[in-house]
Amino acid sequence: MTLFRLCIAITCILATCAVLVGALWAQYGLGEFPCPLCIIQRMGMMLAALGPAWLLCRAARGPVDAHDFAQCYACSILAALVGGTVSGRQVLIHIAPGDPGYGAPILGLHLYTWAFIVFVVVVAVSAVQMLVLPKRAESHRVGVGARLSVALLGAIIAVNAVAVFVESGFHWFLPDNPTSNRLIDELRGAPPTTDEASNP
Repeated sequence: MTLFRLCIAITCILATCAVLVGALWAQYGLGEFPCPLCIIQRMGMMLAALGPAWLLCRAARGPVDAHDFAQCYACSILAALVGGTVSGRQVLIHIAPGDPGYGAPILGLHLYTWAFIVFVVVVAVSAVQMLVLPKRAESHRVGVGARLSVALLGAIIAVNAVAVFVESGFHWFLPDNPTSNRLIDELRGAPPTTDEASNP
């Protein structure tokens, strides 16, 4: 694995981590509670980042070949296609004139529109990586930076899992329009809102 390919994989992971941290900031800093579609889009981003993370873990064990690259980036493409479909659906839900959209826009676009753009970029970058597959097995020392990027992704996945649990509480489903953290409400003994009460 050449240094250039190593840097591309690390960049993909860190860029996805930055987007996920931004989503967490919107959730806890701005009070924008993610709806079920938003959560699925986050899951799609995490799965897309697992492709290059898997490649780095594979490179840490020895040389990687074209088959390894193809597997890892194909997984990223599949995850991005699922996430892009969900974000595209959410864009279409709010595309009608006069619809304010879900949540506050950031830099003029709603988070689900930004998510759609991210998924398109993931597909494009992964496809380019698959177009220039190595002709023979490559090896390169996987340093601390690569290991830290994978560890950061793991930490962000764990934080998102906790955030979803705090928002959903002891329920299988999130409300379509969440307005609070249900776990905290349940611990305080607060009654559910009308929207939450109607959701199974």
